[in-house]
Amino acid sequence: MASTAYTRPSKPPGPVGDRRQPRLAKELGRIEPKKLGIGLVAGCCLALLTYISFARLFAIYSPVFESSSLVVKNAPPASMTVPSTDGVPVQEKILVDEEKEASKEEAESKEPSFPEEAKIEDKEEPFQESEKEVAVLAKLDGGATAAEAKITCDENAVDEGFPYARPSVCELTGEVRISPKEKTMFFVNPSGAGPFDENAEKKIRPYARKDTFLLPGVVEVTIKSVPSASAAPECSRRHEVPAVVFSTAGYTDNFFHDNTDVMIPLFLSAAHFAGEVQLLITNYKPWWVKKYAPLLKKLSNYEVINFEKEEAVHCFPGGQLGLYRDRDLIIGPHPTRNPHNYTMVDYNRFLRRAYGLPRDVPAVLGEKTGTRPKMLMIERKGTRKLLNLHVVAALCEQLGFDVTVSEAGGEVREFAEKVNSADVLLAVHGAGMTNQIFLPTGAVLVQIVPWGKMDWMATNFYGQPARDMQLRYVEYYVSEEETTLKHKYPRDHYVFKDPMAIHAQGWPGIAEIIMKQDVEVNITRFKPFLLQALDQLQD
Repeated sequence: MASTAYTRPSKPPGPVGDRRQPRLAKELGRIEPKKLGIGLVAGCCLALLTYISFARLFAIYSPVFESSSLVVKNAPPASMTVPSTDGVPVQEKILVDEEKEASKEEAESKEPSFPEEAKIEDKEEPFQESEKEVAVLAKLDGGATAAEAKITCDENAVDEGFPYARPSVCELTGEVRISPKEKTMFFVNPSGAGPFDENAEKKIRPYARKDTFLLPGVVEVTIKSVPSASAAPECSRRHEVPAVVFSTAGYTDNFFHDNTDVMIPLFLSAAHFAGEVQLLITNYKPWWVKKYAPLLKKLSNYEVINFEKEEAVHCFPGGQLGLYRDRDLIIGPHPTRNPHNYTMVDYNRFLRRAYGLPRDVPAVLGEKTGTRPKMLMIERKGTRKLLNLHVVAALCEQLGFDVTVSEAGGEVREFAEKVNSADVLLAVHGAGMTNQIFLPTGAVLVQIVPWGKMDWMATNFYGQPARDMQLRYVEYYVSEEETTLKHKYPRDHYVFKDPMAIHAQGWPGIAEIIMKQDVEVNITRFKPFLLQALDQLQD
């Protein structure tokens, strides 16, 4: 049966031979093919325009958009002027003006995207903004909300077997507002819990060596516990990373103390943030910050803040006042001071990357024909000089070392490159030996220990740290015949008979007697120790 969609009912069918063609087909047959084609094209275009109009209308008034409240219904054309009291907000006018430009990009997107200007429900009144600021998530190395504010302080200053007490260090989880002008860290702490005094305060001098002689010169910073953000100063600048506040007072400008009292504790306290931490320095020394800029920039992605000159109130999602430290040039395992299990090898690697030092391991004898191990001898110009340094250097050359003699100091990177290029570092006990931190792992350190029962200091300041850095270590103790003290004191003096009596006088006695001597090693006696260093490079 023929379809009735486009035909009128036909007469009942007669005999097969008498059946007529449908009227529509008959009429179409009379039209010229060329005219028929033109008509079909025109009809298709009309149908397409009709479809596009309906599709656009549906897209604008789709129930999906109506329910989301993301597009204002019946928005007037961009050319119309609408009173601000009952018209489209300014940002929505911008949206309408830019709709055509954005339509192409939106059409290419696989996911629906809604312009930020259209989100009128997200707009808040001024008083709502302050409430939002109070409710900002406070995060510190993992995250916690402001309602979970917490303070933990390491007060365990005494370390058995180590005479230098550690200072207090406090970590704050929750919103922290730092007002350098008031020397205060306001801690939003609704519960009020924590190691605070009757004024809800805790005061700390954030230098990583608790020395009664120098601490009065360290700026004291107060942690002030407040019940809500409204009780703290308003934020001038908000940061998305935690803060670490510390001091560069004390014994800085001595390379040993620059590392033991600041850089190693800072590494221990901030390395795990992988740069996402803001450093604030009290007792700010511009020359010191410039000197160690490569290390500071390696630890933080942000410019250091001078605590003394800053006027603004900085707000953070947590912070730390003071620096964790272990023993001098040592980083050992500890559940609270070192929860990330860093070691001195990690610190060495950090230094090499910060200064771009190329060598991670020393030369191994026998790997290359004719290769001579490189030795760097540190020359001292003040006290504890090696008086026959050039004689010792000549002996080292005879034994097969390629010797360089240099005085420590100057630009850190330049000297670090010299040390890193060496396989053996030789020096008399002193701050210059701190440069062992730049040696490649597995290199050899040779320490010449002056007279005066220096066993403890030699081992704890440089010997044990060398082992912890996975260096090979050789130490040589001078005899009473190899020290210039023999020209100042008779042989029956306690300096020779009972050197521990010097230590009983404390640092003044040590500094005045032991630290002011020079040494002249016995070449015959010293030679086996040099051979020992040579042998260790063959392992």
